[in-house]
Amino acid sequence: MGEQKPIPKVPEGKARFFKTRQKEPTDKGFVGYDTVWEPFHKEAEYETPKRP
Repeated sequence: MGEQKPIPKVPEGKARFFKTRQKEPTDKGFVGYDTVWEPFHKEAEYETPKRP
């Protein structure tokens, strides 16, 4: 087998609801990605209803 090329560093990806980051290569040379999701909805604080 030939010599492996160094893996280039990929910049952080940004989309509307998530970001992706490149992980460090494993001992076999596999490079994965982390996906960080942003919340879709804001959670409203619950208020007890008024009594009639």
